[in-house]
Amino acid sequence: MNSSNIRLDEKPEQPVEGAEPELPRADLQDGFVEQEAAGSTAAQPQPAAQPAPSTQEAELQKVRAERDDLLDRLARLQAEFDNYRKRSARENAEFRDYAVADAARLLLPVVDNFSLALKSAAANPEEFKKGVELIYKQLQEALQKMNVQRISAEGQPFDPRLHEAIEMVESDRAEDNHVLEELQPGYRIKERLLRPAMVRVARNTKS
Repeated sequence: MNSSNIRLDEKPEQPVEGAEPELPRADLQDGFVEQEAAGSTAAQPQPAAQPAPSTQEAELQKVRAERDDLLDRLARLQAEFDNYRKRSARENAEFRDYAVADAARLLLPVVDNFSLALKSAAANPEEFKKGVELIYKQLQEALQKMNVQRISAEGQPFDPRLHEAIEMVESDRAEDNHVLEELQPGYRIKERLLRPAMVRVARNTKS
């Protein structure tokens, strides 16, 4: 027996515990094709298609056209508002002028009668007095036509919305906190106060 062929001390190789056995390499000619990992088979997201340059240019032109239209409309609205503001100011000024003209027209006859009364004052004092009384009545009528009303004051309870108190006076001729004397009449147009009546107010501790 040839000792070179068999060695007694040699032991066959033992498989390593826990190691997976090696599989033989695949033969490329047997038709077997290895499958890729499951995760690699998922479809990869494709980038969004970019619009063509001509489409981008068309969108840009559309946005510019809309911008120009809005700016044009804004300019026209601003011009219309300026015209409206100027027209309103002009109409208000004209309204005030016409309102003053109407008031002046009502007062012109009063001025004429004052002029006639002054001319005859020296010749006939009594007639002058009657003329002034007539003018005063005529002036009151003109104020009534303009809806100007005299505020009632004397003997009335003091009202700070209508009366302006000059002083408080101790008196038993009027009730406490009532108008004792009217120093200057007040007037109003309907519910709008033109000027308050200047009054003295009574302080009556006995009432």
